[in-house]
Amino acid sequence: MRFVVMGEALIDMLPGGIVSPSETTWSALAGGGPLNTAVALAKLGEHTQFLGRLGGDAFGPQIERHLEAGGVGTDLVVRSSDPTTLGIVSLDEQGKASYVFHIEGTSNFGWQSSEFPTLGEDDWLHFGSIGAVVGPGQRALLGFVGNTQAALSYDINVRPGILPDRAAYFDAVAALMDAVGRSGGIVKASDEDINWLTDDEDPLGFAEAWAAEYGLALFVVTLGADGAVAVKPDGRRIEVPGHRVDLVDTVGAGDTFMAGFLARYVADPEDIAAALTQGAAAAALVCTRKGANPPTLAELTAFSDGE
Repeated sequence: MRFVVMGEALIDMLPGGIVSPSETTWSALAGGGPLNTAVALAKLGEHTQFLGRLGGDAFGPQIERHLEAGGVGTDLVVRSSDPTTLGIVSLDEQGKASYVFHIEGTSNFGWQSSEFPTLGEDDWLHFGSIGAVVGPGQRALLGFVGNTQAALSYDINVRPGILPDRAAYFDAVAALMDAVGRSGGIVKASDEDINWLTDDEDPLGFAEAWAAEYGLALFVVTLGADGAVAVKPDGRRIEVPGHRVDLVDTVGAGDTFMAGFLARYVADPEDIAAALTQGAAAAALVCTRKGANPPTLAELTAFSDGE
């Protein structure tokens, strides 16, 4: 099975120190939810290609080097002349990340139908996040997802700052869930994603309803330090606990969870609990590191064995 991960590749600007009243230091790190998932899958030993649009400025080659250093193939990458998308990261006192994105006219949102490859039944297409719900290329992306022969998974990964209108955001998400459901695919969201989309505090109830409505194989809900739950369309739930770790930050946690989950799920679709457990462990481990620095398979095994 070849994983093809589609979506944004951007630069995360992480705050450093205060140099003077008018100057601070920042780290410009290659990031973006789908890019993080691609690197995390490759570091777990999976055959992975990245399908994304890279910028034509100095950040474009940086992102490509990051992909290649992480073992991710770039055969499907689209090299555009657009500027690279920027995400400005803020960390609260607990290390939890929030984001403001500069997206207008940038590389991740200009998809053309001609830029998508033909994928086969031996491919697994994972996609998600902000490039799937906004921008002039969103309709082309939806058409590609709805017509590919590849197996599908979709990480909703809500970012309210890019589309504050809940109803409009949900309409975009619903169209993508419908496309994924037509092939019996998987959708993943955090409990906070679902709570924001619905303005409700019952994420598992909505996950169950959506799994049934859209014909999904699974709806996976991550619960932060409390673990994760997979909900089947018949209402059955498979739940695993989380991990308590010394938190550095949460950057890339959900993306790394999805990589850990998919790597195990594709190897053994019947053992959903094992896939959730691997995803939760991978997410916990990345939270002990600065930025989206996913573990290798050896690191993940050592972490799980050491608990």
